[in-house]
Amino acid sequence: MLELRPNCECCNTDLPPSSAEAFICTFECTFCASCTESKLRFKCPNCGGDLVRRPARPAHLLVKYPASQQRVFKPAGCSNGHAV
Repeated sequence: MLELRPNCECCNTDLPPSSAEAFICTFECTFCASCTESKLRFKCPNCGGDLVRRPARPAHLLVKYPASQQRVFKPAGCSNGHAV
């Protein structure tokens, strides 16, 4: 099950569980649409994998399966040159 992290790792913008602006890689690194498009060019700066739109969890399931509250913020690592 996806963690649904609450923010963009680059700019710290809030990304609620239902946000259509959230993008993730296969490791669930999470970025907003603006950073994904303009800074990262749809590549994860952490692993080099593709960034794709994160699916939204239906609201009625958030009670049983809540989104993560843990924020990850790494502005220094937010570039299109990935590190492994």
